[in-house]
Amino acid sequence: TTGFTLGEHAVNGFFAISGFLVTMSYDRRGWRDYLVARTLRIAPGLIAATLVVALGLGAAMTRLDLGAYLADPQLRRFITGTLTTFKSASALPGVFDKNPLPFPMGTVWTLKYETICYLGVLVGGLLGLLARPKLALAMGGLLLAATLLREIIDPDGPKGVETALRLPLIFLVGGLIYLFRDRVPLSLPGLALGLAALVLLAPTPLYKSALYLVTAWGVLVLALAPALTRRRSEPPSDLSYGVYLYGWPIQQASHALFPAAGAMTLFWPGLLVTLAVAWLSWHLVEKPALGLKRRLIAAG
Repeated sequence: TTGFTLGEHAVNGFFAISGFLVTMSYDRRGWRDYLVARTLRIAPGLIAATLVVALGLGAAMTRLDLGAYLADPQLRRFITGTLTTFKSASALPGVFDKNPLPFPMGTVWTLKYETICYLGVLVGGLLGLLARPKLALAMGGLLLAATLLREIIDPDGPKGVETALRLPLIFLVGGLIYLFRDRVPLSLPGLALGLAALVLLAPTPLYKSALYLVTAWGVLVLALAPALTRRRSEPPSDLSYGVYLYGWPIQQASHALFPAAGAMTLFWPGLLVTLAVAWLSWHLVEKPALGLKRRLIAAG
């Protein structure tokens, strides 16, 4: 075992890719365009998903009368908590309360760390760290040292502390790989050696820190290595954010409607519905927001 679930590995990989792309976005756009781009990429889809889940799915699935549901203060707390603090552990009145986890939007907690990382890039850019990659590398070294120190002093400490170090570190490594892109090799054999080194480091306090570094580099090797990127074409629709936002509530609804069905039985129908809703999210919300972004940037 790696010490992390498959879902945690997926989040780690996402933060590595995000660090690379978001740092590139700031480097190419400057701070004003960057701020507009990041805000319009995250906020419209999240607002739409929160309202769809709270006022659409929740209203359809609740055990309460519709009037009682809409008047319940918990509904307003869910909407405001999701949109302001990215609170995943927030339930809707009478919705999914028989499920193992009653939370309708259980993945949005990662947006808190993503937003912190976005702000970190903004501050780093304004301070000139992105123009001085060695200073950014020093910041990465400090975060890596803090992560390693935590593993030495309190390896079984609160999970929240580990997460608060792990995700920003992986994001920062992704950003550093962009800043040093001319010097960082994209080597599949090198990745194999890195994975082998993790096996040797597994019993030591160095393991998790090394895992984060290898994960960030490895994901970008797989994404950018020339041998793997030949003949790739740009997809007509970017469904990733919609899948992220709607996958959890659709799975929750599937389990609530068919509690006796197994996970694999529900997986494929849930995936198809999620992809369809993500397609709608892209074409009705996210893509128009990107068009607004271009107009705002051009006007600025």
